[in-house]
Amino acid sequence: MSIMRFNFRSQALERYADITVVFPTDSYSYYDMTQGRRHHTAPGAPALPVYRPGMKFQTIYLIHGGGDDDSLTYRYTNAERYAQENRVMLVTPNISNSFGVDTQYGLGYFTFLTQELPVVVQTLFASSPRREDNFIMGYAMGGNAALGAAIRRPDLYAACVDISGGIGMTLNTEALKGGLSQENSFRIYASSFGPADKIDGSEYDIYTQGKNSLAAGEQQPDFFLLCGENEFIRSRVDADAAIMAEMGYNVTYIIEPGCDHNFDMWDMSIRKAMYQLLPLNRAAIYPEG
Repeated sequence: MSIMRFNFRSQALERYADITVVFPTDSYSYYDMTQGRRHHTAPGAPALPVYRPGMKFQTIYLIHGGGDDDSLTYRYTNAERYAQENRVMLVTPNISNSFGVDTQYGLGYFTFLTQELPVVVQTLFASSPRREDNFIMGYAMGGNAALGAAIRRPDLYAACVDISGGIGMTLNTEALKGGLSQENSFRIYASSFGPADKIDGSEYDIYTQGKNSLAAGEQQPDFFLLCGENEFIRSRVDADAAIMAEMGYNVTYIIEPGCDHNFDMWDMSIRKAMYQLLPLNRAAIYPEG
């Protein structure tokens, strides 16, 4: 597997930004292994497909949780190995504690995530630009960031996996407003979304945006919501899943027995997403394909 941390100047964020990029390099050969003597492989091992100019990979944008960064995902889960075994590319951007929105304090993380990042990644790396080859997934805060991105930009992703998303972007607009109205609302939450009385009809009101998108007949991603049975945010995820089903989204809701809001839950769910839920080709996309 190949993993790199790439740093570039983001116009959307007005600063340098880190992303971690993972490629399934163990699955490919620099030469045609069907011709002549092989090396660096076990006797009898099957020939690997070759690197070819212009080859692309399906890509999962994997969003970290609150308080984490783009590197922690790979230190606390086996996402890199799961990507290798499923021959898919991962991109994990560092979105700080932003909830994946264009914040009221002036930093445009939604613009970074949905406009700037795909252009940079699909230009500089071997990431397929086709909608059917792109997916977004996140855990905890990153689950809500993924959900909000997929609701607001259904043209970008074939599927969305929201794992343990309970704080931030939600289809339950009243719950978002209620959290912002509480006196003990933590400061980064309020400073990201602004006052509760400004939420209705705003860019943070993804219920209204989703309703308008569905009414316009826009093609929608498939949604997978996963939550641990014992998670403190389960009621929020329950509500999102119910609202989405009522609205008419193709949504699958999975409650994991005995699981809590932690990396055991998130590692298991990332694995499940790659092996079972997402429509992965598990092969590179060659130019003639």
